[in-house]
Order: sequence, then C-alpha cells, then structure tokens
Amino acid sequence: MNLSKEIADMIIKMLDAGGSTAEIRRNDLAERIGCVPSQINYVISSRFTFERGYIVESQRGGGGYIRITRANYDLSTLKMHLINSVGGQISEKSCRANVINLYDRKLLTEEQAKLILSATTDQCYKELPEELRDSFRAAMLKKLLLTTMN
Repeated sequence: MNLSKEIADMIIKMLDAGGSTAEIRRNDLAERIGCVPSQINYVISSRFTFERGYIVESQRGGGGYIRITRANYDLSTLKMHLINSVGGQISEKSCRANVINLYDRKLLTEEQAKLILSATTDQCYKELPEELRDSFRAAMLKKLLLTTMN
C-alpha cells in the first residue's frame, strides 16, 4: 500500500470512529505513520475536498488541528452549492470527482452518472479550442444537474 493511501485510510477510519468528524493534529499523525507533515497536507488537500464530500477546517497555532467532516447536505442545498461552485469553468477531473461524489451519496443513479460523465469528457469537446472546453463542460454539467437532480 502506498503512503498516501495509508494516510487516507487512517483518516477515513478516524471519520468512521468519530461519527463523520475527525480532528487531526498533523504532526502527531505524521509521527504515528512515519512521514513528514507535508504528506498529511497533500493527502487532505487532494482526497478530502468538497467535491468528494468533505469539509476541511484548520486551526493554526500551538494547539492547532485540522477538522475533517463528511458533508451531509440535503439535495437542494448540495445541488445549489455544486452549481454555484462550478462557476464558469470546470476541468474534466473536477467534474468527474463531483459526479462520482453525487453517485456515491445516492443523489444520482448509475445511469444518470454515466450520462453526465459521458457528456462532459474532453472527447466530447475535442473540436473546440482547448481554452473553451472547460467553459462548455461547466455549462453542460450545470444543465444536466438541474435536469437530473429533482
């Protein structure tokens, strides 16, 4: 198992044990796992994002901590936040993470998720100039979410 996966798995176990919230002291966790604290930062910033269904708060200073919470929003709140967070552009990777998160939370059916993923791949926009693809993808994602998430 690679180090990033080991760190992520440990944080997920902490979330499960803590009722969907985990408070982490970065240095303590790094020492327990045997890595540098920046590796903990990397895992948190790449795997515990809002797109993936987490809220991350940090408190700096001597008694500082990082609090990770599984976001539990109702459908209308989640849809509104997601559509607003997409903005005018979204990358294929970010779009995919959002759709998978919605599917994992049972807010999209498998068929809906597959449809949205198919309609938002770079392959669909290959005829467009590269600088326009993320804008078209964002517009498509928003429209599909408004249509499918009722």
